[in-house]
Amino acid sequence: MKLFFCTTKATLTVLSLLLLVPGIQAQPRARAQVFFPDLPGYVTLRCDFHTHTVFSDGTVWPTVRVEEAWRNGLDAIAISDHIEYTPHKSDIPVNYGRSSEIARAAAEPLGILVIRGAEITRGEPPGHLNAIFLTNTAALDQKDYRVAIKNAVDQGAFLFWNHPGWKQPGRKAVWYAEQGEFLANGWLHGIEVLNGTDYEAGPHQWCIEKKLALVGNSDVHGPISFEYSGAPGDHRPMTLVFARGRTEQDIREALFARRTVIFGGANIYGAAEFLEPLFAGSIQIVEPMAQVRGKARTSVQILNRAPLDFLLEFSPKPGGWEIPSALLLPSGKVASLPLRCLSDSASGDLELNLPCSVSNLLTAPDKPLKTTVAVKMKTR
Repeated sequence: MKLFFCTTKATLTVLSLLLLVPGIQAQPRARAQVFFPDLPGYVTLRCDFHTHTVFSDGTVWPTVRVEEAWRNGLDAIAISDHIEYTPHKSDIPVNYGRSSEIARAAAEPLGILVIRGAEITRGEPPGHLNAIFLTNTAALDQKDYRVAIKNAVDQGAFLFWNHPGWKQPGRKAVWYAEQGEFLANGWLHGIEVLNGTDYEAGPHQWCIEKKLALVGNSDVHGPISFEYSGAPGDHRPMTLVFARGRTEQDIREALFARRTVIFGGANIYGAAEFLEPLFAGSIQIVEPMAQVRGKARTSVQILNRAPLDFLLEFSPKPGGWEIPSALLLPSGKVASLPLRCLSDSASGDLELNLPCSVSNLLTAPDKPLKTTVAVKMKTR
């Protein structure tokens, strides 16, 4: 059979314009390498515990969530479709947990873990809670939200309070009496401090005071590429979990042990015990032995392998040396740290420990990580 094509000037013009439209051509099937170092005794897993599909109010099929996770460099996701809100039920039958089953089949060959979850969707208070590691999602379909939460807890689920301030003016979250009840009952294990691009300082402080896990997620409903480009500073948010292994049970154990930090936008939020080794493992001195003679100037090259910039502020400055007040370590690049010895008497090999704060690694609201950068010097 022969095919005949009619090409006119107008047709060629339209085709030319289509080729210029961003995204009209197929993207290569490639996985981003979102580098974060493993911590001593743990592997660092990149997770998103709050995603939606067409089985609640999302707009994509569950397999799309898996493909996105693989492309974005994640290790695990939770499908957390709403229990009480299913606007597509005229087209998609209500079938609790089915979205996770579909996603798991697609995830296995890609090495992505899919955690069965659900969003308990109630008014304020108590607001929305995600329950993950469920074995029977339908058991959460209860008129009384306390019964729904209790049923999730009885399954060994991990529960966290979603976007606490989203209904409040200025996103100023309120700690409800109901949340206090959940905490006292052992029904609340974490708080979603970062939802999408929205960071909440109050809930961050509550996590510290009440010993709850820090969680940060996308809460994605549409295609993830519509919201994040994947460029430095525009990665999808994720919870970094420091687990003993790469299984679902390892993630669960780490969450209950509160071994998490949050990566979102230009910041990482978490305890100093995790942020310090995470930072130290992300940077590398390219020239470990800088050469300096007398009062001559030199420089040290520092590679930042993390997917975000680090802004270092040096204080106090070491005696006998001239260094800048601040230094930006761009993601994926090598920065030059200028140094000058102020003494003619220094000789031999020495290690210079530079005290600094990393302004975008936050151990508490408005509290940057304090650490040191070790620089080896050869004076002669």
